[in-house]
Amino acid sequence: MSSVMEQDQLSVSTDCPECPGRPVAERIASRESQLGEGLLIRRALPSKQRRMVGAWCFLDHAGPMEYGPGEGIAVGPHPHIGLQTFSWMMEGEILHRDSLGVEQIIRPGQVNLMTAGRGIVHSEDAVSDAPGRIHLAQLWIALPDAERHCEPAFEHYPELPVVDSNGFRTTVLAGSALGRTSPARVYTPLIGLDLESAGATRTALPLEPAFEHAALVLRGAATVAGETLEPGSLLYLGTGRQTLDVSCDEAAQILIVGGVPFEEEILLWWNFVAREPAEIEEAVADWNAGRRFARDVGSPSKPLRAPDPAGIRLKAGRS
Repeated sequence: MSSVMEQDQLSVSTDCPECPGRPVAERIASRESQLGEGLLIRRALPSKQRRMVGAWCFLDHAGPMEYGPGEGIAVGPHPHIGLQTFSWMMEGEILHRDSLGVEQIIRPGQVNLMTAGRGIVHSEDAVSDAPGRIHLAQLWIALPDAERHCEPAFEHYPELPVVDSNGFRTTVLAGSALGRTSPARVYTPLIGLDLESAGATRTALPLEPAFEHAALVLRGAATVAGETLEPGSLLYLGTGRQTLDVSCDEAAQILIVGGVPFEEEILLWWNFVAREPAEIEEAVADWNAGRRFARDVGSPSKPLRAPDPAGIRLKAGRS
């Protein structure tokens, strides 16, 4: 999915407090926007308080919501560089198309993982004009410098490891947890977990203490590390935790992300992750001029135009 919210400055990963190196409970309010005919998007990352959690550099939560005939998602062709897009579908269906020639419907319980590398174009559209319902989390993973110019790739994961324990059904989206490992191919040590409960329960979730972590409630309400959370707030947890107390009084769904603190400074602008402003400016110019990126991926939606980066606020000392 494209970064659909208005953006008037460059997101620099070091323009926020350093990882504290200890457990914390830092609440971060998501920013809200509307996509198309009323699809509510809550953006938790990047934020002023935290640009990244491990290599996770972007986190949007869409829905849950119902839509009418012809009002499904329609995100036209747009490019990415330097990152992986990680789509976790909880309700509904979306048709992914990309410049590799891939056409793939993602359905509930599945992950689409697209590695942009040196450059890829994709679109995301409703499967039909019928009314429906959608609930989706989309995340981006910053690629380390050694991998960020790799060949683009796309992988669809129709089945993921699931562990039922202490009333929670935990899906291992990325990395390893609870004795299971996700098949998703990633390039830095990280974790992504979906915890779902049908009713009141509690657990002590084992964590990797070298990772920094964050929690986002996707549905219902839950208590995480003693903090009550509902959709719309990300709880940043710092590092150094051996376990994480998670509980709920009724049905709830919680997303846990984490990873080794990312040591490289990254720049994020629109759909691009880079290291220098010139890379972003070049990518924007190439896309808008019809160079470098293949624009026709077979989508009925109109290609998006990259916003002009001329007015972005660059970090002091950059040119």
